[in-house]
Amino acid sequence: MTITRRTFLKRAAISGATAAILLSGTRKAAAILTPEQEYATIIDLTKCNDCVHQDTPACVLACRTKNQDRFPQPEKPIGDYWPQPVHEDWSDKKHITNRLTPYNWIYVQHLQVEHQGSIMDVHVPRRCMHCDNPPCAGLCPFGVNNKTPEGAVVIDTNICFGGAKCRDVCPWEIPQRQAGVGLYKKVAPKFAGGGVMYKCDMCIDLIRDGKEPVCVSACPNQAMTFGPKEELRSYARRWAEENQGYIYGDLENGGTSTFYLSKVPFEAIDRAIKKQEVDGKPGRPTMEAGIGNPLDEPENIAKAFLVAPVAGILAAGLSVYKTMQGEDIHEDTEA
Repeated sequence: MTITRRTFLKRAAISGATAAILLSGTRKAAAILTPEQEYATIIDLTKCNDCVHQDTPACVLACRTKNQDRFPQPEKPIGDYWPQPVHEDWSDKKHITNRLTPYNWIYVQHLQVEHQGSIMDVHVPRRCMHCDNPPCAGLCPFGVNNKTPEGAVVIDTNICFGGAKCRDVCPWEIPQRQAGVGLYKKVAPKFAGGGVMYKCDMCIDLIRDGKEPVCVSACPNQAMTFGPKEELRSYARRWAEENQGYIYGDLENGGTSTFYLSKVPFEAIDRAIKKQEVDGKPGRPTMEAGIGNPLDEPENIAKAFLVAPVAGILAAGLSVYKTMQGEDIHEDTEA
């Protein structure tokens, strides 16, 4: 489906009564979700406890179970990312659940946050924020990142070349790459060496079937709420005012479809994350309050377009491949 800017900016007109059902914490969303409406998720950090008595948090387990048939199965040996003598391979680390990987699209980070002279435990589920104006979709040279009318930002893994520019321009570096899989192996296996980028897709298939994402429905503490975006935004702002709390995701990167609620400032949460992440390993995003779009900085735009020569060759190969497969190629002339 070709998504135009006009289409994905469309807003839903939905009743307050419906929103009240969603915000009550009941699990009736499957009966009332309507495709082509814009949705969001509230993640209430005052309710998340990392499913402390379980080996794996329920939201993580539910996501992995639902998507296991979509996880990459790379062909080995895996070639490097020409001309660099490296490649990203998580296939022997599929069991990892404490960070984002091509096999783990949500995780819960346990932090000890210092605030007002006290140390408190905070558990933060992390996944794609599903931005209102995602730089990953705007920059992808192959057009495989799309903002859907429902609010989800989705990677078409069938035609992703794994160039990782989506990760480079994501404020949180969310998408993760698996080498040895994907279309590049058919189009230009020796020229570039690539893979496929993977991340949360907000369970777009379930949304279009009238259901909520599995991470939401699986949460035993109802720390996640899914519903009409503007209704949830209003609720989040009201909650923050009434509880002297804080929101994350409402304004960050120009707005997202994920609203975190916390009684601890996100500046303090971000400091705790950065203190914990001294190893610099991938897949553990920071939580910088007020973070903007990296493409607003000219130097980042220049870096992003360093891929242009290779992208042009691969895009041409993609066009030929799709034509040979008898597929129509649609371009979004408005985007």
